[in-house]
Amino acid sequence: MTIRRLQAEARLSGAVVHGNTVYLAGQVADDPTLDAEGQTADVLRQIDALLAEARTDKSRLLSCQVFLSDMADVAGMNRAWDAWLDQGNKPARATVEAKLVDPRWKVEITGIAAL
Repeated sequence: MTIRRLQAEARLSGAVVHGNTVYLAGQVADDPTLDAEGQTADVLRQIDALLAEARTDKSRLLSCQVFLSDMADVAGMNRAWDAWLDQGNKPARATVEAKLVDPRWKVEITGIAAL
């Protein structure tokens, strides 16, 4: 079975496709000055792009993990999430508070999708 690595960088790939599954690396906002809602919207835009490159879309997401630097930001994150979510195809999701690599980042999201 082949393995495709998308948007490979020095330390990681943005996504890895193996078989009929896409594994997304943790995505963070391009603009860390945005609030949690803005950062989440930016991350979800990046996820859409990675899924499209892998030849799938958000309706095929199986699970997502959301990491917040401060759980007080969950309402803003959820506003962006709810606006983006395919209501007919909701993935399993976990949301946890975690210290992120860059203290300016408020949100990081990773996930697994089917092709």
